Amino acid sequence: MNRPYNFSAGPAAIPEEVLQTAAAEMLDWHGSGMGVMEMSHRGKEFISIYEAAEADLRELLAVPAHFKILFMQGGGLAENAIVPMNLSRAGVTDFVVTGSWSQKSAKEAVKYASEANVIATGKDSDYTTIPAASSWNLSRGASYVHICSNETIHGVEFQELPDLKALGSDAPLVIDFSSHVASRSINWSRVGLAFGGAQKNIGPAGLTIVIVREDLLGHALPICPSAFDYQTVADNGSMYNTPPTWGIYMAGLTFKWLKQQKEGTLTGVAAMEARNIAKADLFYDYVDQSRFYVNKVAENCRSRMNIPFFLRDESRNDAFLAGAKEAGLLQLKGHKSVGGMRASIYNAMPIAGVQALISYMEDFEQRQA
Repeated sequence: MNRPYNFSAGPAAIPEEVLQTAAAEMLDWHGSGMGVMEMSHRGKEFISIYEAAEADLRELLAVPAHFKILFMQGGGLAENAIVPMNLSRAGVTDFVVTGSWSQKSAKEAVKYASEANVIATGKDSDYTTIPAASSWNLSRGASYVHICSNETIHGVEFQELPDLKALGSDAPLVIDFSSHVASRSINWSRVGLAFGGAQKNIGPAGLTIVIVREDLLGHALPICPSAFDYQTVADNGSMYNTPPTWGIYMAGLTFKWLKQQKEGTLTGVAAMEARNIAKADLFYDYVDQSRFYVNKVAENCRSRMNIPFFLRDESRNDAFLAGAKEAGLLQLKGHKSVGGMRASIYNAMPIAGVQALISYMEDFEQRQA
């Protein structure tokens, strides 16, 4: 089967090998007589799936022992409320707004924190830059500082996580890593909590990953629902309520796939990071030399995962998208809030997909010239 290349920003492409395994196991998982969607979440079969997924994720992301890995529901949008309900202590919270998702996070936190301060913003540049950490107006005594480490819509990415201690802050750093989790390594010494929806780089929609430092547990506001209290979720091994079992299973298959990836001497996430750098460099280099297309994001914060680009003559947008679909290049239309085009090149996108897109873009330009 010759599948098209799917550049969707999420729900996004899943590695073919993962889909094939899931299809083969759909009716009968490992001779159990049950499909995963039919299993009790407390039965030995599913518990083995869950434990393997958690262990593989901890290994892949090199998560330290003093962090809890939680499998939850609600996506990144729900975490915009769940994080302040658990971490704000009804106090001051700080937000660096670098695009649509961090903007949503700050807006939601106002409902649970006494203040949700925007301490830096890229708004003046139409979110094509990330304000230097040295310019952030950090609040004294903030409960936490929130960033979206990769903005899916605007295509900006933190190439290095901020060192809050070096900036004079003792607040834990919260990162929304939804759209680049498992695409690069994480410096956990700088992180208090990381969260992300699975539907971009890990598996199907419905599963949310939360990785939280143990000392941040146990401070939920009284209004926090029990199912969203990180302490309760951790104490019950993510089984306080019925977890998204199919999502956890698919994530587990993806983690096994990630562990098998190699680039030279590199394996796992390190191999994926090298591959993602190569894919992104190939695409950006092509767009930068083109007089027909343009990417507006500053070079020092360009996303490796989500690349917005524009035709200089936007009257050709519809023809571009129609031709791309015919060429087997799907879901390239940019988010409605910014327009243009967007190529999301997550872990599951092979470099051949980027090469095919560039080839089509070259051909389209020649035909339109």
